[in-house]
Order: sequence, then structure tokens, then C-alpha cells
Amino acid sequence: MEKKLIGIELRCLNNLMMRKVENSSIKRQIESITGTNGWIIGFLAANADKEIYQKDLEKQFSITRSTASKVLILMEKKGLIERRGVPHDARLKKLVLTEKAWEISELMIDDATRMEQTLTKGFTDEEMEYFCSCIQRMKNNIS
Repeated sequence: MEKKLIGIELRCLNNLMMRKVENSSIKRQIESITGTNGWIIGFLAANADKEIYQKDLEKQFSITRSTASKVLILMEKKGLIERRGVPHDARLKKLVLTEKAWEISELMIDDATRMEQTLTKGFTDEEMEYFCSCIQRMKNNIS
């Protein structure tokens, strides 16, 4: 049996997931949203009760400061987020979803739920817990 290379397998899985997202009926309804924009909208919506800053996105998605900055600038231009000052530190700008992004978020929640069900179909809770622990260990090994 041929030995599988984890990096290649993860890349292939990511490509398949991104293709599925790009071809979903929800995606066709929301042409201006890239996969990355979608993940960020989802994260901000799930954490709407917290103050989220650019550095939080960098950590959450393991992206560089320059990548996060470019993505957020484009999201602002698309009318998906606003950067608002906070009273306790004039240098910080919290990220806030616009009404347009909230509407998109609702559509994405349904789509993400379907994706998660598809990915985990046939796995036990124990298998999923083990799989997630393996992924976390790999992330720790790299960082």
C-alpha cells in the first residue's frame, strides 16, 4: 500500500471543501463573497458578543498581518465590515459586521451546517474527537 503524505491529503481535502463552497447554491446567491470572507463573517458572527480585532483573526486563521489587513480592506470596500474605535485604546479598531454581512451570515450558517454533516458522516464522536486532536497536534508541531 502506498504511503499517504498528510500535507498533500490535507491540501486535497481543503481544495474539495473550497470547491464545494464555491459551487454551493448559497455562494451563487452571494457573488461578492470569497471563501476567506465567508470564514471571517462566520467567525465575527459567532463572536458578536466579544470585541474582535485584526490580531484575533490572524490567530484564529493562522494568517499573517499583511494578509489579514488586505482581506479586511477589501471586506470594508464590499460593505461587509466596519472598523470602529474603542474607548479604552485609540489605536484599536474592533471589527463589526454590517447588516449586509449579517444577512449573508444567516445563509452561510445553513450551508456550513450541511458541509459539516457531509464531512463527518459515518464518523463516531470518538473518531471525530481523535481526528481533531491529531489536527491540533499537527498545528502545534508547525507553530
